[in-house]
Amino acid sequence: MEHTNKIKLVQLFFSVFKLSACTFGGGFVIVPLMRKRFVEELGWIEEQEMLDMIAIAQSSPGAIAVNASILVGYHVAGIPGALLTVLGTVTPPLIIISVISLFYQAFRDNAVVSLAMAGMLCGVAAVILDVVIDMAKTLLQKKRLLPLLVLLGAFCAVRFFAVNIILVILACGLLGAVDTLMRGKKAGEGVCA
Repeated sequence: MEHTNKIKLVQLFFSVFKLSACTFGGGFVIVPLMRKRFVEELGWIEEQEMLDMIAIAQSSPGAIAVNASILVGYHVAGIPGALLTVLGTVTPPLIIISVISLFYQAFRDNAVVSLAMAGMLCGVAAVILDVVIDMAKTLLQKKRLLPLLVLLGAFCAVRFFAVNIILVILACGLLGAVDTLMRGKKAGEGVCA
């Protein structure tokens, strides 16, 4: 049993290490990759649990990749899992940034590096769009209209009306709390009936 736990911890560490090392574009890019690895490939986390973890990671202060890794690691292997996933998530960027800082002047003025970074931005946008589409599909399958309306409303508020993102987050949190209370109340009434 203890041997199996050690193997799971090692697999957990190297999974997030590899994801973090090969991901460009920040936390919003690593999240779908974490979902693919831990939900689809390893089956350690259920789809709804992963969506809940992503929501918590996004609403918590700090880097979303680190927040998500803490939640995934804790869910899979408790405190040791959380510590290992944090270490696995922050180590690759730390190494990469340290190396780049040594050669910053050469990288900054290199036209090829500038073009590669511009190309990566297109890839990042595509990955984020893919996440939005996947989440929307899940919500449509469950016939939940409110989260889709909140998603579209939040996008429009920020993109077209320049509403402060803090206000959008607070409004979404309030709507989510009200929706949860209402669904809990309906479920309670259904049990009593």
